[in-house]
Amino acid sequence: MDDRINLAEKFALLGSEYQPAIVGYMNDYKLVVVKTKGEFVWHKHDETDELFLVVAGRLVIQFRDRDVVLEPGELFVVPRGVEHCPKADVETHVLLIEPRETLNTGDAGGDRTVAPIEI
Repeated sequence: MDDRINLAEKFALLGSEYQPAIVGYMNDYKLVVVKTKGEFVWHKHDETDELFLVVAGRLVIQFRDRDVVLEPGELFVVPRGVEHCPKADVETHVLLIEPRETLNTGDAGGDRTVAPIEI
């Protein structure tokens, strides 16, 4: 059985920024890839932590009191209930690990809330 996931191939399938795509599942979690560029929306996830792993580019996770800068190969877990806003000055490829029911915009809603596609 070969269940390997080639992240480079999955990112190549994504056309637009901030369109999350599910590449796999682990227990009650989904593995989501997303291309980012620009600033997302300020939001929080009251019920869950959120893991960001930068595969390519550079991601800044803004908090109200500080910024966390992630380079390729680095990850950061945003604790549940903490307001944050991802931002990338260059196209950045991110792997997210989060519960299956997690919305990309958390409590913020709005036009940036999209259902992830499966690739």
